[in-house]
Amino acid sequence: MSIVSRLEEEKFLIAALIVAMIAYLLEHAVVELGRGVALLAAAVLVATIVLASIRVAHHAELLAVKVGDPYGTMILTLSALAVEVIILAIMMAGESSPTLVRDTIYSALMIDINGILGLAALLGGLKHGEQPYNDNSGKTYGVMILTAMGISMIVPEFVPRDKWHYYSAFTIVAMIALYGLFLRMQVGQHSYFFSYSYPRSERNKKSHDEQGADRQAVVSIATILVGVVAIGLLAEFMSAFMSEGLRDSGAPITVTAVVVAAISAAPEILTALRAALRNRMQATVNIAMGASLSTVILTVPVMEAIALYTGQPFIMAMTPVQTVMAAITLIAAAINLNDGETNAIEGMTHFILFATFVMLTALGL
Repeated sequence: MSIVSRLEEEKFLIAALIVAMIAYLLEHAVVELGRGVALLAAAVLVATIVLASIRVAHHAELLAVKVGDPYGTMILTLSALAVEVIILAIMMAGESSPTLVRDTIYSALMIDINGILGLAALLGGLKHGEQPYNDNSGKTYGVMILTAMGISMIVPEFVPRDKWHYYSAFTIVAMIALYGLFLRMQVGQHSYFFSYSYPRSERNKKSHDEQGADRQAVVSIATILVGVVAIGLLAEFMSAFMSEGLRDSGAPITVTAVVVAAISAAPEILTALRAALRNRMQATVNIAMGASLSTVILTVPVMEAIALYTGQPFIMAMTPVQTVMAAITLIAAAINLNDGETNAIEGMTHFILFATFVMLTALGL
């Protein structure tokens, strides 16, 4: 592929770098023009970040096709997680709410399981009927998410304020231990938990795609790194503009958290929906549940380490409404992902839970 063709293909990433440069030059002027202009600028930056994230996810997907499951979906979820952690770290360095990390993780759970998995199972079920997958993956993801959320976002409610740093350090160790064992299972002796044997014609098609992906693996890795840097730059200005735009506006404080979670989930939504419509529900389950698990189990230790370093704790304990919604979601997922097949009804139950999450967020709950 020629350089001109390559640049044309990566026009979104190039545009992201240009927008970041413009935001750097006009940052103070935009803030001085008032909340409306700042909010409009933040919306433009959010859209630019989403487009850049889609390109990052595209190249992550090329690498995923090359290495195959379960490594493939792990690359996809980790690339999205990197975007989320970078945005959170940048926003927490500014004047952000102490509940931003908690609300972002909760929002990510609602979007990934109820939004992505729910919509994918609904549309895929309407097109294909019952869609098979390896039920071991759903069970493993479910119990890991429940354990990680319980340790990091429910138990902190009962930890005395003067001992938060002890529990914060414990949480870091616990999350790393959980993910270390999970990673060993996912790529080791239990890797078959996260894969499913599709018909030979589909496997042959995948093999052909792998040959094409092998020729541009280095380019994909380099592009992902450039994309992550561009997203980090954009996130810094987005944080400043959004903080100014929402100041004294009366908007729920969870709006920022939902935006951050939605940005990281946007590329995964497209990938998961394509997989479901191709009747490859295993990839959808791996993406949706894997993204939820990675968000909790990897975001928490990074952000808790930042809290320990700065000496400023975050509020990690979920509100009663969040706890109830998370519990209903995980119970519904445990029931729906227990038999190795999804259908439109199961998808609809999760999508209604997602709609409930949207309504509660609009109400400021």
